[in-house]
Amino acid sequence: MQNAYQITKTKQFTDATLAVDYIDFLYQESCERIKAAFQGLLNGKTDEAAMQEATYPFVGIKVTHQDLHVDAGLSFGVVSDPGYYGSTITRPDIFRNYYVEQLHLLITRHKVPVIVGSSNVSIPLSFVIDHVPINLETDQLKQLQEGFVLPNLSRIDDRTPNGENALLDLPVRPMALFTAERVDFSLHRLQHYTATLPSHFQSFTLLTNYQRYIEAFIAYSREQLKAEPHNYTHLIGPGNTVLATSEEPDLKAEPIPYLPQMPAYHLVRKDGQGITFINIGVGPSNAKTITDHLAVLRPDCWLMVGHCAGLRSTQMLGDYVLAHAYVREDHVLDQDLPTWIPLPPIAEVQVALQQAVANITDETGIDLKARMRTGTLVTTDNRNWELQSRELSERFRQSRAIAVDMESATVAANGFRFRVPYGTLLCVSDKPIHGEIKLQGMANSFYQKSVSQHLKIGLEAVRLLREAGVEQLHSRKLRGFSEPPFR
Repeated sequence: MQNAYQITKTKQFTDATLAVDYIDFLYQESCERIKAAFQGLLNGKTDEAAMQEATYPFVGIKVTHQDLHVDAGLSFGVVSDPGYYGSTITRPDIFRNYYVEQLHLLITRHKVPVIVGSSNVSIPLSFVIDHVPINLETDQLKQLQEGFVLPNLSRIDDRTPNGENALLDLPVRPMALFTAERVDFSLHRLQHYTATLPSHFQSFTLLTNYQRYIEAFIAYSREQLKAEPHNYTHLIGPGNTVLATSEEPDLKAEPIPYLPQMPAYHLVRKDGQGITFINIGVGPSNAKTITDHLAVLRPDCWLMVGHCAGLRSTQMLGDYVLAHAYVREDHVLDQDLPTWIPLPPIAEVQVALQQAVANITDETGIDLKARMRTGTLVTTDNRNWELQSRELSERFRQSRAIAVDMESATVAANGFRFRVPYGTLLCVSDKPIHGEIKLQGMANSFYQKSVSQHLKIGLEAVRLLREAGVEQLHSRKLRGFSEPPFR
C-alpha cells in the first residue's frame, strides 16, 4: 500500500508547540546520523545500522465521527471525514510556524491529540549533505550508492494535490499536500533555479518575465529599508547576497559572477510576510517549473506582474489587464489539470489589484476603466503566435480575449492545483494584430515609463492583502472534498 507507514517513538500532544519541538528533535537526530555516517564513509568506515534509523518524522491525527467539526466555513485546519490522517514532514527549521499553526487548528477544532513519531521513510543523503566530494575513491562511491538512501523518484509525485489519492482507500489519508521527500526535492530545486536558500522566501511572491522589474524592485526595497518604522529587515539576492539592510540601506554588495535561470530577491520581514520577487523568464515551462516548487513553501499568494500583447484596438500601450479568466493554450499542465477545469478568480486578490491600480494611478470611475481592462487572457506556448494571428483571430473573438501572454494561465492553474491564491495584472507592451509592434527605441522608452508604476501597483496589492489579513485569502473555492487538513 502506498502509504502504509510504520511509526516508532510515538508521542501524543495537545500542545502544538511541544509537538513541533518533538518533530524538530526527531528530524535533527536523523540528520546527525546521516552526517556521522557520511563522515565515517570519508574516513573509511560505514554504519549501516545508523542509516536505517535516519527517517523522516511523521505527524498524524485520528478523528472519529463525534470529533468532526461542523463549521462549513473553514477552508483548512479541519477534516471533513472521520479517519486516520498523517504525513511525513521535513525541515522544521523552515516550516516551524506553519506546522505550529496547522497543528494548533486541528487540536483546537477536533479536541483530539496529534501523534508524532519516526516514520519508516528514510531521509535521502542528498537532502542532508549539500556537497559530496568529487574525488571519492571507487570503493567509496560504491559504498555511497549501496549504503546510503538516494532520492526515490517513484515516491515523489503530485497524486495528492491532483486529487488522485482522494479516490483511494488508504490506511492513512494524507495530512498534507506533499510528502517530506517531495518537499525536500522542491527545496533543492528552488535553490538551484533561484540561487537563494529556501529559508529566505517570503509568504507573498511576485513573478515577472522581465529583468527590468528586478532593478526597480531593488530600488524600491532600499527605500523601504530606510523608512520608519522598519517593517522590513533586509534584502537578499542571488547567491544569498545581502544587498541592503535597515541599518545599511545603501549597502554596496558584490554581485555574483552569473545570474541563475530564475533569479530571486527577497525583501524580508520578521513575520515572514515580506515579498519574494522572481524573474521567471519567458514561457509556460518556466512558469510551471517555478510554481511546482514554490508551492511546497505554502505561500499566502503569488501574483504575475509581467507584460502582454493587447488584443483590443481601444487599448493603449501601458494600459493594464486584470485577468479574471484564462484560455489555457500553454499545454504544460494538461495532464495534471485538464483544460476543461475553470480557474476561478480569487475575489480578495482581484479587489486588491483593482484598488492598487486606483491608488497608484490616482484614477477612478470611467478613467480607471479606460486604463485597466478586466477580461479573459490567452496564455500560449507559441512565442511567435503573431505569425498565426489570422487563424487565431476567430478564437480571440469567441473567447472575448483582451490580451495574450505566455505565463499567466500557467501560474494561475498551478495556484488552483496547489491551493495557492493567485492573481494576474499585466501591462500592455504591444498590439501586434493592430500593427503596434515594439521597436527597439520605442521599447526602451515604454519600459522606462511603465515598469516603475506597474511594480508599485503589484507591491501596493501585496500591502492591501497583508493588511486585510492573510487568512481571508485561502478561499474554499481552492479546496475540494476529502482534502488534506494542512493548508
